[in-house]
Amino acid sequence: MAVKIKLKRLGKIRSPHYRIVVADSRTKRDGRAIEEIGIYQPTYNPSKIEVDTDRAQYWLSVGAQPTEPVLAILKLTGDWQKFKGLPAPAPLLVAEPKVEDFSHLFAKAVAGFEDATTGVAITPKAKKSDKAEAEADAASTEA
Repeated sequence: MAVKIKLKRLGKIRSPHYRIVVADSRTKRDGRAIEEIGIYQPTYNPSKIEVDTDRAQYWLSVGAQPTEPVLAILKLTGDWQKFKGLPAPAPLLVAEPKVEDFSHLFAKAVAGFEDATTGVAITPKAKKSDKAEAEADAASTEA
């Protein structure tokens, strides 16, 4: 019986995530697996890869053949190089989530708001017509 290390797809239509499984080569892609040895989630930024190194080494040593995508994952994690006796690759870069400081923008917005609320109208008043101004002047002089 030929044993393969392959990806088992899970998830919704546009949000796939995979389990790295050991299965008989004759089973379907999402069929029955002998053992699950890791996960791969490509939609995360950066991609999330977790492989149980001990189990991967065991299955490689007893003759399990990885598929091309799994081989690429094993090369990234260094399990393939460990199995073949090659030098280890550079460690995976784990990106820290950026936490940006927007306090300076808030302070600027507050300062602009305080300047604008001095009690002065922002838009000029509409000009009265000449006739209305004449009536207003006449009313103010009579009083």
